[in-house]
Amino acid sequence: MAQVPTIDVQTLAAWLTGKHPLMMLDVRPLGQRMEWSIHGSVHVDAHDSLWSNRPEVLDVVALPHDLPIVAICAAGKTSLLAAAYLQGRGYDALSLEGGMQAWSLAWNTADVPVEGTSARITQVRRLGKGCLSYLIQQNDRLAVIDPSLPVAAYQRLAAERGAAITDVLETHIHADHLSRARALAEATRASLWLPAQRRTGFSANALFDGDEVAFGPSTIRALATPGHTAESVCYLLDERVLFSGDTVSLDGIGRPDLAQNPAGAEAQSGQLYHSLQRLWALPGAYWVLPAHTGESLHLHDGPIAAPLEALQDRFHDVRLSQAAFVERVLSRLPATPANYRTIIRLNELGRWQEDRDRALEVGANRCTIGA
Repeated sequence: MAQVPTIDVQTLAAWLTGKHPLMMLDVRPLGQRMEWSIHGSVHVDAHDSLWSNRPEVLDVVALPHDLPIVAICAAGKTSLLAAAYLQGRGYDALSLEGGMQAWSLAWNTADVPVEGTSARITQVRRLGKGCLSYLIQQNDRLAVIDPSLPVAAYQRLAAERGAAITDVLETHIHADHLSRARALAEATRASLWLPAQRRTGFSANALFDGDEVAFGPSTIRALATPGHTAESVCYLLDERVLFSGDTVSLDGIGRPDLAQNPAGAEAQSGQLYHSLQRLWALPGAYWVLPAHTGESLHLHDGPIAAPLEALQDRFHDVRLSQAAFVERVLSRLPATPANYRTIIRLNELGRWQEDRDRALEVGANRCTIGA
């Protein structure tokens, strides 16, 4: 095979963020496509045909001659075959290096303007997974909430701002992605803050309901919201911003069943009901910033955020009785995330290897029950 041009995931993310004209051609099997995809890509189930030397299967798609075509597969091998065939047909075709496995770690950022706080808030979006983490900046200090990207990404952002990461906070023990909180805190000598619990095997500052972390002129207050997990908390910044973790997102609520037997899932569903009631009763105007979105991200959109009152209007199940709410939640559980038990165990240990273990995260986010 002749040398095929390739494109790395961060360059593709930059192109998409900047609305660079292109076409993305996903050549994976249909089952993989349905699991997760890059928003805006076109699909042809071409994997088997390409490996059987029948690349003409790609001819069924109307392809542009005036735009680059980025071929996408699971790991960056089948896409080389597709790009080579299209190159031979005169198209400007490239192969996405590492495929969707690499795309899992692509990211960009969006600032979140909020009145009533002097802090600068930035949403760090892990595009393929829909994981959302946050930077809170006060002058030359940075706090990071729910870091889901390799440590170097946050160090780079801090360096660009001329700031030091002084505090790292988690909303809960994650099941769908590996937590970088402990590694980030160690690399930057920051204070590590976790909800009070007995699950983790490493030292951290425990936050109980109502505890506060002073952060320059700002205050970050822990609000216990068990249900998705027993230890889940939300964080309130200056009584204006609600970092909601997995308890509630813009398109759903946190599932209560992971690593639970049926009785445990039912009990946590009841806890989730009360936690949502508590959030709905918060006084004042809050902006909700979740730790996840259940859908593929539009790279050039603004931050994933909404006023709390908008969610109060959208999530009608919270108005049900507790028994009806629990029954409805348990009847709508999606398929469990891949490798979630291993991911939980590694996050409880706080030790794992980035190059070896991050393949466990590949795949869709399934920690949310849709509204």
